Amino acid sequence: MSRITHDLCDLLGIPHHGAGRSRREEAQNFDRATVERSPARTQSGSDSSSLHPSATPIPVQSLLTSAPTSPNRRLILAGGSGFLGGLLARHFAAKGWDIVILTRRSDAANATGREVRWDGECLGDWVRELDGSDVVINLAGRSVNCRYHARNRRLVLDSRVNATRVLGEAIARCARPPRVWFNLSTATIYKHTFGPAWNETGEIGATPEARDAFSIEVATAWEHAFNEAVTPQTCKVAIRSAMVFGLNADANNVYRVLRRLVRFGLGDRMGSGRQFVSWIHETDFCRAVEFLIGREDLSGPVNLSAPNPLTNAEMMAVLRRVLRRSVGLPATEWMLELGAFFLRTETELIIKSRRVVPGRLCDAGFKFEFTQLEDAIRDLEHRL
Repeated sequence: MSRITHDLCDLLGIPHHGAGRSRREEAQNFDRATVERSPARTQSGSDSSSLHPSATPIPVQSLLTSAPTSPNRRLILAGGSGFLGGLLARHFAAKGWDIVILTRRSDAANATGREVRWDGECLGDWVRELDGSDVVINLAGRSVNCRYHARNRRLVLDSRVNATRVLGEAIARCARPPRVWFNLSTATIYKHTFGPAWNETGEIGATPEARDAFSIEVATAWEHAFNEAVTPQTCKVAIRSAMVFGLNADANNVYRVLRRLVRFGLGDRMGSGRQFVSWIHETDFCRAVEFLIGREDLSGPVNLSAPNPLTNAEMMAVLRRVLRRSVGLPATEWMLELGAFFLRTETELIIKSRRVVPGRLCDAGFKFEFTQLEDAIRDLEHRL
């Protein structure tokens, strides 16, 4: 049963109301935490915490004079060499956008877009890519698929907070800053619940039963770093994303993992099976981001999740039905705990109940192509 935990955890950790207010006005009310982190640094190591967009430019600013120009709209994907980055790069490239991917990986090989090296911590040559760009989407962050000991906790938290903070510093120094900055967050930020679903006004906090205290700490610190960035000419949207069902070449994306479990006869409930799963089809994920780019009246947190979450047991039953597997073996909680221990991951990625709905998207008039998981899975199967 450790295989179940291994496969699911690979990608399950991979992660209101403002009518009548502008994005900038809402952004001022977006603070969810008071976690203090170290300021962004230039690559020479200098402290930039005292600088403000109106301050005397630092040497990095001189790089902006040679920012690339193009008649096309430009999208910057920070940490964009993974699954979500690939989805967004292909979606927007097909619509004529120029794609720039900021990546730490020297072996990154994204087929769509121009790759630029950064470290997610220091200002450097990559800053000029942001000047004159239209949209920045920050997807950077170490995987949470690990044991939460002290070193991993620090890496998980710092990789998100530092990348967010240095992007804020870079945008503040742009002569022509991007119009919109999206920062990935997570639907995990909401409290574990078996009751009514959470929209963007839902309760935030940890629950001992779900063992999610560290995940909540990370999510709130991540959003706080985003909120405190001073970017008066750039609107900010936090993407509280549910689990994204999609296809790519990676055998360990979440849909391929679940599909493999079912086909191997392991596709029954995980734990009690009562925990809710929030999800979104890859097409709707990309369409929702595109929709938000065009909405100047929306800022702050936005849930990217299909409107119909379902329980883990229901999700696995749907998968078995579509894949024509009548039975599957369950994994009890003690099996998940044992597997997580040996695989050096955490059961919270599976047992937490995430019941999240897209309140603000629906209120704004966004129409989902896939509102039911079975339709989403049938579409993916048709395309395999």
